[in-house]
Amino acid sequence: MIRALFICSQNRLRSPTAEQVFSIWPNVETDSAGLGNDAEVRLSIEQIEWATIIFVMEKAHRNKLSKQFKPHLNGKRVICLDIPDDYDYMQPELVRLLESKVKSFLS
Repeated sequence: MIRALFICSQNRLRSPTAEQVFSIWPNVETDSAGLGNDAEVRLSIEQIEWATIIFVMEKAHRNKLSKQFKPHLNGKRVICLDIPDDYDYMQPELVRLLESKVKSFLS
């Protein structure tokens, strides 16, 4: 079972979309969180420990993740998807972009 954690800033658009899209994939469990103080769901140590693979939307998220949670990332695979904050929740273009960038890691 792959446990995929998707991270963005606010946990309002990109990471919840990814969580929703990949939640129906076989042998994949999903969760999402944000790194911002005002995120809908603020990233926790428990989520990091739960995940077998972590996806961040931007390089800035990877840097912030590393700064805030470095001791808990030991051995965790962190993938940067390079998806800018230009999309709405479940926007078809975002869904297609996520599928094209993430599918090889979840197969």
